[in-house]
Amino acid sequence: MLEPLRQGLPPLDPTAVSNAASCALPARYEAVREARHFTRRTLDQWDVGHRFDDVCLVVSELVTNALRHALPAVAPRPADRDGEHEPPQVRLHLMRWTERMVCAVRDPSNDSPVAREADDFSAESGRGLFLVDSFCDSWGWHPLAGTLSGKVVWAMFRLQPEA
Repeated sequence: MLEPLRQGLPPLDPTAVSNAASCALPARYEAVREARHFTRRTLDQWDVGHRFDDVCLVVSELVTNALRHALPAVAPRPADRDGEHEPPQVRLHLMRWTERMVCAVRDPSNDSPVAREADDFSAESGRGLFLVDSFCDSWGWHPLAGTLSGKVVWAMFRLQPEA
């Protein structure tokens, strides 16, 4: 999952991740609030709560985009043993190195994220990736490989070196 993060960025050694956390999010809009709470708890545990506002905004936008644009395009999954359909999930990953942090949102769609022109700043939607680009140091996406289908949209934040 981290290989594309290295493209065009300073080297990130996946074995040097000092902290990592992830959570599965249900396919409903309340998941955005759950993602914010998870992010708050995680950043506080990592003593980088001072970056919460920027990171939380980006997490909210990435999760909202996944819920709004990635899930409807996915065909229903086969029923499980109990006859229930398991809804496709979005997964939030937070990874921290000494001077960087990455938020990555995995979803089941193979469609690339599309940044719209931010001409109408009074519009209620359509500015999510513009905001992501404004509040993080870099962002991108890549399709999942192997047996996993879907994609990961990620955003990287530089952290102040620890004193």
